[in-house]
Amino acid sequence: MKKADPVRKPSEFPTTGLVRLSSILAPAGPVPISRSAWWAGVRTGRYPKAIKLGPRTTAWRAEDIHKLIDNGIKEK
Repeated sequence: MKKADPVRKPSEFPTTGLVRLSSILAPAGPVPISRSAWWAGVRTGRYPKAIKLGPRTTAWRAEDIHKLIDNGIKEK
């Protein structure tokens, strides 16, 4: 029997600071959508705006992700 992928519980998700996309999206994070759906949602304003830390480094405020989870993640 195959073991279930470890999914980060919302209680394990940081409450403050900046988080990278790999920590937000499943299976490591609490948001169960694809990268392309996430970026499409960021473009339309459905998901929080990104913070650029460098030319190839992007992060989001953990507080914004908690608000998204608390308000319910709306898929297309």
